[in-house]
Amino acid sequence: MGINLNPFTWWNGATIGTWFGLRGKTRVGEDALGNVYYQGGSDTAGNPRRWVIYNGSNDSSRVAPEWFSWLHHQVDDLPDRSLPARRDWQRPPEPNLTGTMLAYRPAGALEKGGKRAAATGDYEAWTPDA
Repeated sequence: MGINLNPFTWWNGATIGTWFGLRGKTRVGEDALGNVYYQGGSDTAGNPRRWVIYNGSNDSSRVAPEWFSWLHHQVDDLPDRSLPARRDWQRPPEPNLTGTMLAYRPAGALEKGGKRAAATGDYEAWTPDA
């Protein structure tokens, strides 16, 4: 499905126009999610242009923090060489789960049954007569 649908969709990976635009650019790395990063040319300010080609849906929250800093010119060199190694206590980054079955739903949400805790005595509803 990917190769047939790819020329017509922008939300499921790179389009054929993007692939043509990446000709002559340098592939610089790949993250744990399979996203591929490119660099080449320069923008109007003379900074090098940088791209990410997502592995799967185009969701910017799926970019690892170290590659985010590289994409936005917060670090000059590649993350593997310029940033310290991840600590044991650090959790791996998670993409934005809003709209998925894994999204956070507090008690009282319709998806969790719609029953919330009863209001405490310190709440008094507004009435126009009060």
